[in-house]
Amino acid sequence: MLLSWNTTNQCNLYCDHCYRDAGARVEDELDTAEARNLIDEAVKAGFRIMIFSGGEPLLRPDLLELIAYAAARGLRPVLGSNGTLLTVDLARELKKAGARTIGISLDSCDAARHDRLRRQKGAWQQAVAGMAACREAGLPFQVHTTVFDWNQDELEQLTDLAVQLGAIAHHFFFLVPTGRAVSIEAESLRAAAYEATLRRILQKQQQVAIELKPTCAPQFMRIARQMGIPVRYSRGCLAGIAYCIISPRGDVQPCAYLNLPVGNVREMPFSRIWQESEVFRTLRTEDYSGSCGRCGYKKVCGGCRARAWYYHGDYMAAEPWCLYPKNRSGM
Repeated sequence: MLLSWNTTNQCNLYCDHCYRDAGARVEDELDTAEARNLIDEAVKAGFRIMIFSGGEPLLRPDLLELIAYAAARGLRPVLGSNGTLLTVDLARELKKAGARTIGISLDSCDAARHDRLRRQKGAWQQAVAGMAACREAGLPFQVHTTVFDWNQDELEQLTDLAVQLGAIAHHFFFLVPTGRAVSIEAESLRAAAYEATLRRILQKQQQVAIELKPTCAPQFMRIARQMGIPVRYSRGCLAGIAYCIISPRGDVQPCAYLNLPVGNVREMPFSRIWQESEVFRTLRTEDYSGSCGRCGYKKVCGGCRARAWYYHGDYMAAEPWCLYPKNRSGM
C-alpha cells in the first residue's frame, strides 16, 4: 500500500499541470511533530511505502529528519521531485537518511518544451543534472513523464533517454484535469490515442530492462492481458483501495487527482480515516456504474475514478476515455 504526502505547497517552479496548484507555502502546513504522528499512523494503517512529494519536497527544512523517521518505522521512503534542486551532496544525504528512490520529472526530450510546461528556462537541464547527481551519489532515480497530446509521440524516445541517464524506471502519468491542469484539459489524450499510447508503452517494455509503468491509466492492466504481456501489478486504479494522498494541511483524499477530501488528520487519526471513510468504503466495493460496472476487467483495471469524478461528477461512474467494450455509449 502506498501513501503520498504533499509535504509542502511551496515550489520553485509553477508548472501548467500542477494538481496541487503549488507555488507559495500555505499557512498551517503540518509541522514536524504532526508529520511524525502521520508516519506512525501510516504504519498503524498497514502502509508500506510513503511518497514524500509537494510542491517541491526538497524545500521542506525537516525533510531529511522525516525520511529518517519513516525509514526507522519500517516504511520505504521515496520522493517525487522536479529535480532542479538536487546536488550530489543532497542526494547523498537523502540516501543516508533512508530514501530508497526519487522520481524526477522530465516531460520531453526537447528542453524548450519541458521548460515551457515548467515555466522556467533551464528546468530541463537542471533536472538532468539532478539525475546525474543521484547517479553519482548512488541514489536510485526514476523518470516521471506527464503524457499530453503534444508529447505522446516521443515517449519511446524519452524511455531511451531515461535508460541512457541511468534511471531504474520510467513512469508515465496520464493527464487528469485537476488544479492548474483544468486550464489545459484539452491537451489530455482521448480514448483512441489513450489506448494506442498504452499499447506502445507495453510494447516498449519488451525492449528495455527498466520498468515502464503507466499511472492514472488503469486500462493498461486490461491491455496487458489482451496482449499477453505479464506485469507485476495486480490492479490499475488504487484510489482509496491501496493508495491515498494527504495535503500539506492534512486533508486526506483518495488520490492526487480526485479532489474529494474525506477527512483531516488533525481532526481524526489517519488510520481511522483510512478504515472508516465512507468514500473509501464505497470505492472498495468496486460497484461501478455504466460500462465499468459491466466490464469483465473491472477488478484488475477499476477505471480512473478521478476522471469519472471530473467528467461525470460521480467517482463510481464509467471511465470516460476507455474504448472497451467497443460498442460502449457515452464520451
